[in-house]
Amino acid sequence: MTQNAASDVLRTSPTATTPPIVYVVDDDALARKSVLVLVQSMGMPVEGFASAEEFLDCYDGHRPACLVTDVRMLGMSGLELQERLEFLGISMAVVVLTAHASTPTTVRAMKNGALTLLEKPCLDDELWEAIRLALLADKRNWQSESSREALLDRLARLTPKEHVVLEHIVAGLANKQIARKLDVSVRTVENHRQKIFHKMQADSVAELVKMALAIGISDDFEI
Repeated sequence: MTQNAASDVLRTSPTATTPPIVYVVDDDALARKSVLVLVQSMGMPVEGFASAEEFLDCYDGHRPACLVTDVRMLGMSGLELQERLEFLGISMAVVVLTAHASTPTTVRAMKNGALTLLEKPCLDDELWEAIRLALLADKRNWQSESSREALLDRLARLTPKEHVVLEHIVAGLANKQIARKLDVSVRTVENHRQKIFHKMQADSVAELVKMALAIGISDDFEI
């Protein structure tokens, strides 16, 4: 997958009704089929891939999702796939399977963001519970990302002057203080403030500050 392709994936905007999906990446055909059958029996959409490369070429950005992958595969390993997804900026809950568990493997998988690592062969109930928890975690992550994107869209509607006033509001300054700093009238600040609340869809200062903190406005602003 090229960097441009990755950007296309990240621009995909699933609706609230987009069903969760499970991706199974394993070069062992029998092991892959076993997981596919298990997920299908639970009534969950699932797709299987014989390699990490094949998965990356076909991945279309559906969310929420869970990736079930083996550690050892021909070509790119499951751990390398995790790292590739992180490099591409793709966040996805991952369940790692391995028949060769070791402390370094476990540590690397968890540092790469795996929800859990299971040893092959594992019980169906154990694997399904891991997948269920992974889907829940990814759904929460997607909802958080979607909320942040919505706030960034609102923020983009602010004019440069309104953005500056917002930063001062978040910093805790009153209208008179903002007016003095910007060398404008209090009335001008009040007008900007009214437009900011409208565009950001905030009903109170507390809500506005919460929104601003969620998108990191105060992180790089100094009074």
